[in-house]
Amino acid sequence: MSADFDRLPFKPADILLPRDCDYDKWAVVACDQYTSQPEYWERVERRVGRSPSALRLILPESSLDGPQMEMDITDINATMAAYLREGRFKTLPGAMVYVERTLWSGRTRRGLVGMADLTAYDYEPGSDALIRATEGVVMTRIPPRIAVRKNAPIELPHAMLLADDPGRTVIEPLAAQTDRMELLYDFDLMEQGGHVKGWLLNEDQLEQVRQALSGLADPAAFRARYAAEEGAVMLFAVGDGNHSLATAKECYERLKRLMPPEKWDGLPARYALCELVNLHDTSLEFEPIHRVVFHTDPEALLDALVRAYPGARRGSRAGDGGLPLRYLCAGREGVITVPAPGRLPVGILQEFLDGYLMGHEGRVDYIHGEEVAREFAARPGNIAFLLPPMDKAALFPTVIHDGILPRKTFSMGEAHDKRFYLEARKIR
Repeated sequence: MSADFDRLPFKPADILLPRDCDYDKWAVVACDQYTSQPEYWERVERRVGRSPSALRLILPESSLDGPQMEMDITDINATMAAYLREGRFKTLPGAMVYVERTLWSGRTRRGLVGMADLTAYDYEPGSDALIRATEGVVMTRIPPRIAVRKNAPIELPHAMLLADDPGRTVIEPLAAQTDRMELLYDFDLMEQGGHVKGWLLNEDQLEQVRQALSGLADPAAFRARYAAEEGAVMLFAVGDGNHSLATAKECYERLKRLMPPEKWDGLPARYALCELVNLHDTSLEFEPIHRVVFHTDPEALLDALVRAYPGARRGSRAGDGGLPLRYLCAGREGVITVPAPGRLPVGILQEFLDGYLMGHEGRVDYIHGEEVAREFAARPGNIAFLLPPMDKAALFPTVIHDGILPRKTFSMGEAHDKRFYLEARKIR
């Protein structure tokens, strides 16, 4: 790794790429997608068959509470070790990969694969780290993820970091330089995933990226941009994979407790492979993440929601300043209006659901796409809440000045737009 990146929290990595396999069967979507649609993962299983695949190296989130979870994790770690032993990967030392992802919509999202320094990342509210979480981390979701990662010899990333780079200085200049890069992969992704290409940066391009990131990290420029008279620079926000990075951070902290301090900096677990994307990428849209409560009494839940907030009511009136919460159940639609100026609808709703479901029957899931939410809401015993999108331009100023957002506030695209597992990295 080049010493020139030492002061930056995003660096070149020894990246592993699979070889001697069909990439279209190797690459599968992020494990935290389609959690209430097991038929999706069943289709992927049939498509992959017995071929080498990242599917054998991840545990879909829908299986985290399954009866075979411990056995599944053991199988995953054994397969990782077998793939390494069999020479299934080739190593790209000290590398960054420029990625062009053509989404199903036809738009192209550009990114840069490297590794994030977990010592520069913090998911706690009020953090002043260079890399900050954008939403609250649910600590109960960390232990099962630690169980997957703690003995894993490699990691496969679906975390995506966001840079607020309106001048398009870091990633976009690489698009005109691919003729001077080595093409690493170029193939179609399964299940409406679109198409992906990746190129290996050369030394000159690595230096170009380093200089551009150093410019974004300049404290004076940061304070001028965000009207922040004081406070530390926030260089990156976690766009996708907050819980994955929190898990990696926790595993690193646990490993440090077993090692003398002089060995901490050299631990591979200090870093996590990620893709960096510009917040201003024209393909990047913030989609809302809807809530569906399964196996509940929708009318009782709605009554409780009205009672939970003084002045809340069913229906809405224009101009009264209330926050409308749209719901669907039993073939009908409605609105609960909550008088909560200055708050986000997602924050109000999540606060209520967290408390309500502690004492009532039901299970909440976070759904990408209004059509899917409507399908679930049509089934007896389910209710869906449709949330509005967040303006992506407000992300950095909000996190800098007000702190992290309520969890699952936004999604960077639909489920099939999420990052597919392809690159890997040794973490032991």
